[in-house]
Amino acid sequence: MAFDARDKEISVDDHVRYVDTGTIGKVLDIKTEDEVDWVLIDKTNLWYKSKLVEILDEKDVKVKFTPSGREVDVEDLKEKAARLENMEMDSSVAEGGG
Repeated sequence: MAFDARDKEISVDDHVRYVDTGTIGKVLDIKTEDEVDWVLIDKTNLWYKSKLVEILDEKDVKVKFTPSGREVDVEDLKEKAARLENMEMDSSVAEGGG
């Protein structure tokens, strides 16, 4: 049995958020090694200590935009923002006139 940062029991298929970075994903597997519980998250395919994640309600996994009623994956938005932040800016691309 694995428990999250708020001492709630974690099960496979639960959606969790890694507290330090905000990474959200679904639990694929749970294991215990040396008396420490670990959960495998699908978005990163990495193992996280269970005490460093928190279980999310389904409403926290998707955000509904009221103007269009369209549901958006929060993690997908974070990935898009990270790609924009990692774009390389180069001063040699354009030169000012004059």
